[in-house]
Amino acid sequence: MSIPSSDADDSVSAGELSARYDKFVVDLLGSIAYGKLSAFERLSSDARYSPTLRDRAVVGKMAVAEFGHFEIVCARLEVMGMDPELAMLPFQRIVEAFHERTRPADWHESLMKAYVVDAITEDFYAAICAHLDADTSEVVAQVRTSEQQRALLEERLQTMLGEDPRLSSRLALWGRRLVGEALAQTQRIGAQHSFLVGLSPDGTQEEAAAEISAILTSLTRSHSRRMSQLGLTA
Repeated sequence: MSIPSSDADDSVSAGELSARYDKFVVDLLGSIAYGKLSAFERLSSDARYSPTLRDRAVVGKMAVAEFGHFEIVCARLEVMGMDPELAMLPFQRIVEAFHERTRPADWHESLMKAYVVDAITEDFYAAICAHLDADTSEVVAQVRTSEQQRALLEERLQTMLGEDPRLSSRLALWGRRLVGEALAQTQRIGAQHSFLVGLSPDGTQEEAAAEISAILTSLTRSHSRRMSQLGLTA
């Protein structure tokens, strides 16, 4: 991302715009790092309750990948001269509160949560990459879930729903709750940390709010398409 010169706005210096963007990147990477660490812990725990060894292997592989992604983001923060722990700490409480509010009741809800939350996160990463500098964008691309892993999750959910059609209404309701909580989480982080102002460091709070509103609308549409593919009502 290029930082505009001060000629674009005499009231804001180029240095201030750069500082806003740098803070945005650190906050972004800190939130991603803690999200990945939390996902590793959650998936590792969920794997123990898998009904089959195949399911355990699928979820276990996802957990390993999440920890690898965590290490990639931490390495980038260190290159930037930042302490990864300090970058993650502001997001610990809010991420943990999200997981407390969306604690699965059983294996079926656990698998659905992994699918929905992972997909929404991936969509968010894709949406903001256009606003990032090349180095940060490359790091975000490296920590995205592979299409193979996402396809495996979708296949397991379709099999599960095919074996027990009674799950459809419960998982559709659970999916709606998850997407609502995930979108609210994004807004909450943005409000508490001025996180998304960095999407347009030379813009206003109103412009940043409009940008995130457009992103959230896009995330909701994508979620609805995925639920339709599973035969569920979003």
